[in-house]
Amino acid sequence: MNKLGKGLGALFGENLADIDNRQTEEGKEGVKTIPINKIDNNINQPRKTFNENAMAELTDSIKEHGVIQPIIVVPVGERYMIVAGERRWRASKAAGLNEVPAIIKDYTDKQIAEISIIENLQRDGLNEIELAIGIKKLMDEFNLTQEKVAERIGKTRSTVANLLRILSLQPEIQKMIAIKQLSYGHAIRLMSVEDNERQLDYAKAAIKGGLSVRALEQLVDAAEKRSKTKNLINDKNKNKSTEIIEQEKLLAIKLNTKVEISGSNHIGKIIINYFSKDELERIIENILQNK
Repeated sequence: MNKLGKGLGALFGENLADIDNRQTEEGKEGVKTIPINKIDNNINQPRKTFNENAMAELTDSIKEHGVIQPIIVVPVGERYMIVAGERRWRASKAAGLNEVPAIIKDYTDKQIAEISIIENLQRDGLNEIELAIGIKKLMDEFNLTQEKVAERIGKTRSTVANLLRILSLQPEIQKMIAIKQLSYGHAIRLMSVEDNERQLDYAKAAIKGGLSVRALEQLVDAAEKRSKTKNLINDKNKNKSTEIIEQEKLLAIKLNTKVEISGSNHIGKIIINYFSKDELERIIENILQNK
């Protein structure tokens, strides 16, 4: 069963894979041949743009093989409105067809809206932002859980969850993802950065440097570690008096190494850092000479 058949079948209890495999001549098990000029597109169609190259390929295929899979329509007065299959309908018109095979259904407005979103979410070529917006629309408008949406569109729950998290990224970064400057993998890594300004800086650095997802991960990990260390030092200094901070500086200059004083003016400890055996001997000699 293809993805569309699985999604819509789960929604309405029908085996649409069987419908897909039917012959499309008029009168065959609910498939009718309808004049193409009596069919209108759905004005609430979620997808507003269609890839020109993909449409050209579909048009050529229809010219050679005809419409293999019927579109799905609902009657509107004496005309019909597309529920699923707008790409096939558009390509059929471009191919010069006068009629197309169609399955006529009697769906409610709510069912039509849900089917339209699901069908588009199952199509190839959508970027991650389009997918995320469509998933959120399904959840908001039809009160669906992540698990239910995953079942409808044939993706895992973790994928659905991560796609939704992309919408928490800054709009500028979302645009970078939509136009393929950043990949889905880059987006996942950037989500772990809480600071919006640094998040955007990392995104720009990834684009400018042509960084792979792994390279971006290394950049972020190193930079975030430095930031946390700096914040930790600043937090420690907040609890120190001005006098102790000045004493740390004087000792650091005198001993030519990093010195930390913890405690109060009355009790505490002094930590003198060294980074080699020679440096340790130098520091000890310096202290003993000035005792």
